[in-house]
Amino acid sequence: MNQTANYRLTIVVPVYNEENNIDALEKSLGEYIKSAICTACVLFVDDGSKDRSLERIKQVCSRNTGFYYISFEKNAGLSAAIKAGIDTACSELVGYIDADLQTRPEDFNLLIQHMDNHELAAGIRANRKDTGFKRLQSKIANGFRRMMTHDGATDTGCPLKIMRTDYARRIPFFTGMHRFLPALIQLQGGRFIEIPVQHFPRVADQSKFNLRNRLIAPFVDCFAYRWMKKRYFNYKIETTDLSE
Repeated sequence: MNQTANYRLTIVVPVYNEENNIDALEKSLGEYIKSAICTACVLFVDDGSKDRSLERIKQVCSRNTGFYYISFEKNAGLSAAIKAGIDTACSELVGYIDADLQTRPEDFNLLIQHMDNHELAAGIRANRKDTGFKRLQSKIANGFRRMMTHDGATDTGCPLKIMRTDYARRIPFFTGMHRFLPALIQLQGGRFIEIPVQHFPRVADQSKFNLRNRLIAPFVDCFAYRWMKKRYFNYKIETTDLSE
């Protein structure tokens, strides 16, 4: 049996070359699942790391209850890692946090409180601890995304979110989809809410984002979303005799 089914929340942690953050992740996530307001487990998704990340993840999972992992044969990107985590999780809720710990697991408790009435609860990085240039890039990209999607979301780049797993699995996935989660939930008639969360500077390893994938790629992805939105369809089966 998939052991994530024993928990209400599975926290997906995509990892790519983050070996120097694994100890901090073990400590922070371990402390959180003991104090979480619902039963929670951790699912690491190693995205084909070239350093010792996977080795260290295996060690963490072997000595901690409620810690699990899957690993890719080769690097596939952040969106693929998030999708794999969602596809693997069998819990009612699935969360997502970056391995750099610029957001903190304890803030999942702020989001969980809203999941009875929403299909997505997303963090907003309050007092963001990034450079002015990074904040400017995000401001431009978020503004363009809102204009193209009309999703009303403030900070889709915040790496702290919780979704209802049944809705998350129906999201049409594509490279860059992690920037459009509110809009993709809305396509299904779902509701989302944004909650201010803590933000911290990166303290280990290197950011995987640059000018190209923080600013240029989101512009291109917006057109992909607009194309997909026109062709997206919803259906709900009303009756069936398959169980008779």
